[in-house]
Amino acid sequence: MKILAIDTSNFVLGIAILDDGKVVGEYITNLKKNHSIRAMPAVEQLMNECNITPKELSKIIVAKGPGSYTGVRIGVTIAKTLAWTLKIPLVGVSSLEVLAASVGRYFNGYVSPLFDARRGQIYTGLYQFSPSHHEIVKEDQLIMNNDWVQQLEYLNQPILFVGNDLPIHEELLKDALGELAVFADAVDFNPRPSVLAKLGVDREGEDIHHFTPNYIRMVEAEANWLEANKNAKKEEK
Repeated sequence: MKILAIDTSNFVLGIAILDDGKVVGEYITNLKKNHSIRAMPAVEQLMNECNITPKELSKIIVAKGPGSYTGVRIGVTIAKTLAWTLKIPLVGVSSLEVLAASVGRYFNGYVSPLFDARRGQIYTGLYQFSPSHHEIVKEDQLIMNNDWVQQLEYLNQPILFVGNDLPIHEELLKDALGELAVFADAVDFNPRPSVLAKLGVDREGEDIHHFTPNYIRMVEAEANWLEANKNAKKEEK
């Protein structure tokens, strides 16, 4: 069973190929460059190097968000197109879950992956791992960093924080949680596409036509348009 995993949900571009559970290829960059230009060439290059043709693929697994609106959309669009064209299952996995799982297997406690969402907001969730399975303690959400800290204080347990945006919020987390706040090393900040593939390998495929990204919130432009439209209707009355 050959599986292709794609993650473009943030600056990190990750592509991985699993062949009967073995990671035969993995490509990762963390660059502020256009995924729409780079993602498909990266897929093609990795598949060529692994001597795997598209018709040999059995499943497509994609990081479905949250994250960058444009980044999430690019990855999901590519994954849906490939799955539809090849007539194979499509599986979506939380981008935060991938990040948490990349480090959680080695930590005895809670894991809080995070992406910065600007203006003091973060995308995050809370996970707990064991050698055989993992538990979603708190669902993925968009929340103010201060509010998240208040929720975590009540746990009174060590919490591992991870993510490329961690330095933005590290001081706040450290001040509030003290020694209970554990920070992953920078070498672990990038979500691993091979972990994405492992998470999705046994999950059921989803309806391709109804598969949508998990943005968690509306993009800013859409929210502004709705607010302006609502105000315009009030003025008409």
